[in-house]
Amino acid sequence: MYHMGDDSWRYQPKRLSPEVQSRVCADLGDLLRSQGRPFSVVLHGGEPLLLGASRLAALFADLRAELGDVCGISIQTNGVLLNHDVLDACADHGVTISVSIDGPAKIHDRFRVDLVGRPTHAKVLAGIELLRAHRWGGHLFSGVLAVVDPSSDPATVYDWFRDLGTPSVDFLYRDGNHDELPYGKADPRSVEYGRWICGILDRYVADPSPFRIRMLDDMMKLLLGGNGVKEGVGLTDYGILVIDTDGSIKKNDTLKSSSPRDGFSSVLFAGDGAIARFASSGEFMEYHRSQRPSSAVCQACPILKICGGGMLTHRFSTSRGYDNPTVFCEDQQWLVARMRDHLSGHLDKAAA
Repeated sequence: MYHMGDDSWRYQPKRLSPEVQSRVCADLGDLLRSQGRPFSVVLHGGEPLLLGASRLAALFADLRAELGDVCGISIQTNGVLLNHDVLDACADHGVTISVSIDGPAKIHDRFRVDLVGRPTHAKVLAGIELLRAHRWGGHLFSGVLAVVDPSSDPATVYDWFRDLGTPSVDFLYRDGNHDELPYGKADPRSVEYGRWICGILDRYVADPSPFRIRMLDDMMKLLLGGNGVKEGVGLTDYGILVIDTDGSIKKNDTLKSSSPRDGFSSVLFAGDGAIARFASSGEFMEYHRSQRPSSAVCQACPILKICGGGMLTHRFSTSRGYDNPTVFCEDQQWLVARMRDHLSGHLDKAAA
């Protein structure tokens, strides 16, 4: 999205209208009642705080009226527009906040600049400090999302986040596929991302009081026979759908970076129970099934239950569709091997 051929955002309203908001919230309430189990609602973008504090508060109130306290509600934001009114609205309605920041200024500002090319790191940090200083900051601040720059020093990045005092970091590999390689990856067989995340892992394991790193936690749980909850790790199915500002309902928007037919297909618009119908449609069920890797390489791989074949969008190629290992296959092999080294070392110490 924005940088890999998808320009559908150009044709969307800039903000959710009150009418669409009402239809979306009613549909989400219908979905909760029809499926009988909770789900999470995440406001992301774009930048959800462009809605403004009063409109956000109204949206939160509508969501809570339909969902009660059963479903989690959160915001993914760049942090620049955080202010006291926004934080109070989140606190009043039990909405948690995750901030997108990639590490120290030198790393963050390479890619995260404003519309005229100015660095944003200082403004994001100011937003985080405002969040942490809020009277309910400890409850509101769920952590940060950081996109990996494999050319950076992982030890520097880890130490910076530790000093920031974030409760968690969700490290994300950059989007890409076998036709359009992710930034910093020279070849599908190269391990730039694997080496980088192993540097984070080494620091993480040695830290006596680490912040949480969801991807590493999940993969190590899976190695020890437990369960994971993160998309793109293990063999858990995920039911992610996206509702755009015009009310159109789509599958996971990361698919827009691979094949247009999978990311753009708008089946229904919110209203009259459309979200529940979409979630039980044949198209959505096929999306569920497609998350399980079909590649013969994956099926024969000894770490399939740990890696899970990676995210669906990272498997894409024009010639074979999604019938490939993830473009990060070698990176994940590298990471799992390092995890096994660490875990075996700890188990040896425990047995001694």
